Amino acid sequence: MTKIRLHKGDLPAGVTFGDSVAVDTETLGLSLVRDKLCVVQLSSGDGTAHVVQLDRSSYDAPNLKALLADTGVEKIFHFARFDVAMIQKWFGVTCAPVFCTKIASKLARTYTDRHGLKDVSRELVGVDMSKAQQSSDWGAETLSEAQLAYAASDVLHLHEIRDRLTGMLDREGRLDLARECFDFLPTRARLDLEGWPDTDIFAHS
Repeated sequence: MTKIRLHKGDLPAGVTFGDSVAVDTETLGLSLVRDKLCVVQLSSGDGTAHVVQLDRSSYDAPNLKALLADTGVEKIFHFARFDVAMIQKWFGVTCAPVFCTKIASKLARTYTDRHGLKDVSRELVGVDMSKAQQSSDWGAETLSEAQLAYAASDVLHLHEIRDRLTGMLDREGRLDLARECFDFLPTRARLDLEGWPDTDIFAHS
């Protein structure tokens, strides 16, 4: 049975996630320049989601920052590029090591162009996720039960998805390539934050 723990401002001291934690963020929008980080949700893959509603006046969340900066804990994201950039901007923390299930899907599931979390989740773990709350007010003082359920759903299955994709990548001889892409993500996020979101810096032109 799914459990959702809502925390105001920070993770409580003593909450642990083992050697890997699924992470997602909710923001006021998709602009790294304009929009603020509002919520960070996390899970160890045990059916419990911890939803941290941030204090946007200070972003003083020492326990959460320590977890995200811990190089002994793998952070699992879907489309890590955006989340890692938001975390860098508002917390001043570099997330590493990282596993991105969207990059992994693109390298492993070459038979499809559907790499959103809803599609990946449905195929690989048989979970049909609702995206009804994706565009809602995450800056609200009180989060609704529907918002909390949506936030939780984005992290509850990432461990299982990671494991399935890791097996596919290993089978196709692409696991090392994927890991090298994951290692580049903090730099890719920094490029986004510093003004090169759409520029192919590797192109000749």
